[in-house]
Amino acid sequence: MPHTKRRRLVTTALAVSLGATALAACGSEDGSKAESGPVSLTYWTWTPGMDKVVDLWNKGPGKKDQITVTVKKQASGDTLVTKILTAHKAKKAPDLVQAEYQALPTLVSNDALADISQETGGVKDKFADGVWQQTTLGTDAVYAVPQDIGPMMFYYRKDLFEKYGLKVPTTWEQFAQTARQLKRKAPDKDLTTFSANDSGLFAGLAQQAGAKWWATSGDKWKVAIDDAATRKVAGFWGGLVKEGVIDNQPMYTPSWNKALDTGRQIAWVSAVWAPGTLTTAAPDTKGKWAMAPLPQWSLDQDATGSWGGSSTAVTTDSAHQKAAAEFATWLNTDHDALNALARESGIYPASTSAQLSGAFSNPPAFFAGQPDFYTRAAAIAKTTAPSAWGPNVNVAYTSFKDAFGAAAKNRSDFTAALKAMQDDTVADMKKQGFEVAR
Repeated sequence: MPHTKRRRLVTTALAVSLGATALAACGSEDGSKAESGPVSLTYWTWTPGMDKVVDLWNKGPGKKDQITVTVKKQASGDTLVTKILTAHKAKKAPDLVQAEYQALPTLVSNDALADISQETGGVKDKFADGVWQQTTLGTDAVYAVPQDIGPMMFYYRKDLFEKYGLKVPTTWEQFAQTARQLKRKAPDKDLTTFSANDSGLFAGLAQQAGAKWWATSGDKWKVAIDDAATRKVAGFWGGLVKEGVIDNQPMYTPSWNKALDTGRQIAWVSAVWAPGTLTTAAPDTKGKWAMAPLPQWSLDQDATGSWGGSSTAVTTDSAHQKAAAEFATWLNTDHDALNALARESGIYPASTSAQLSGAFSNPPAFFAGQPDFYTRAAAIAKTTAPSAWGPNVNVAYTSFKDAFGAAAKNRSDFTAALKAMQDDTVADMKKQGFEVAR
């Protein structure tokens, strides 16, 4: 099939914005056949401790069904996506892969993932709508089962908020005023930083504001990274950086760790997994933090973005798609499996029923003073806004790091950086053979 024509068909099958009409891709015939006899599956994943979780399957349901799963540890992110696509070209991809939500369109557009809707249709209600939508890409197909999520939240030093007479902001306007108030009272401190070394943070903030970066228009893709919602987010954070009321240094550096540990920065816009990061980045502040919902753009809004998260997908190369889908469903919905994932891997489950049980009955040790931590987290997770990913998220993310990294460092125009991100993404899609509408 000619390259451009194939891209048109892929576009039609990948309507990633809510409400879009699309044709669902069908799994292979092998995937619908009943399995008979022993089945051996291979699972590529980066999650720590996954081999111990999979042992539960191999000794329990898997043993009964004669389905054995072998874990093959991999690198995460773009490295794994590239490895999967390379293996798929040779028709040698594993049966199962761990895939971040933003990677699903890339894998589907390359025909690497099977539609497992026939095997997983009964588990939709176990996940928040905004989470489940990420694995369907807005179609009737199901390309993966959600595993873990990263609903975004606001973390703050409750002792220092009290010391400086600060109120926890419930809107972004209040957030800006809080940053200015702190700077007046303690010029050597910052409320937080704008960091350009993790694209997922900015993507989640844009998602909360209502951005849908990729969508389809007929048989063409539409890229709207520079839409009104994202411009609002970029202008807001760029304004605070230029004003000098928040820091502009990147996260995850020794300097950033020290700023959190010594109280030079007293808040962090992050996700549900933040306690683990704070444990190592700011060990001297244990018990001094609290978590609250993300500030909203208006008082009548109740939404959060997502920063991180992954799913379990079945590849089109698997000769045992039905068995693989059975395992993927068990892994991400079974009570014992989810407790093991939390215990061994430290994940926050996508399954809503698991967010208030087992490992999540008590708060993280770093937040022992907030007994309702996971109760609040579960409520926030339900408000996750729908996302809209496209086939070249990696290009958009790289462009963000370059353009916004320079803008943050120079305290220059964030909206210009956003345009660069848009232009780079569109240019790459056209280069790949996708038809792009504007």
